[in-house]
Amino acid sequence: MKKNGLIFSALLLLAFSLPEKKKIKIFIAGDSTASIKETQAYPETGWGMPFVYFWDSTVQVVNKAKNGRSTKSFRNEKLWQQILDESSEGDYVLIQFGHNDEVPTKSNATTEIEFRNNLAVFVTEAKSEKLNSILLTPVARRKFDSTGKIVGTHDVYAQIVREVAAKEKVPLIDMDIKAQQLYQQIGVEHSKLLFLQLKPGEHPNHPEGKEDNTHFSELGARMIAQLVLREIKKEIPELADRIVKPVIK
Repeated sequence: MKKNGLIFSALLLLAFSLPEKKKIKIFIAGDSTASIKETQAYPETGWGMPFVYFWDSTVQVVNKAKNGRSTKSFRNEKLWQQILDESSEGDYVLIQFGHNDEVPTKSNATTEIEFRNNLAVFVTEAKSEKLNSILLTPVARRKFDSTGKIVGTHDVYAQIVREVAAKEKVPLIDMDIKAQQLYQQIGVEHSKLLFLQLKPGEHPNHPEGKEDNTHFSELGARMIAQLVLREIKKEIPELADRIVKPVIK
């Protein structure tokens, strides 16, 4: 009994002597696949919405992602500057672009060279503010060929993200590859459940129906957010300790 009491006292003393974890913010810089949706867009859901519930009280997730943004328009509209202004030393920023940068018909599209340079500048400016950048490739769209094999749609711009991450020596989360693997595992038909796929009259926000293979349903957003979390656990161990611990009953 005496021995047990000493052990308990030592553990109690250790618990009180451990320094409190510094509170941090995790910013999301990105496009519509990650953004917070307006009520009238429901059930469309950005993966950044469920992502906020994975963290303990020491973490605040600040989702700056906006529909339709590219690396160019995100900067031009001062959204990137908001992150620099609102952040503190030691905070994190998840940077995920490509969907709009790569479409040449969009007014805010970027060339491959511009996209590469814009990502590098984001990382450089984050470093100058002592922020931790994490680059994400654009999350895969749902596209299968006639044999049921998943087809990549971000090959060029996703590779640019990989190369910038390697050159700048920052963590990479390859959401193009990881999401493709998820869709392939689930299959052609069941993967529709992850996206904004609605029949006419199925939901009042989309009375004519919707067949969208880019934007996520609630289920899809949560599963993509879980993929991001899984990769963070593997690639950024200092953040892993801030993930909500399961309650053991």
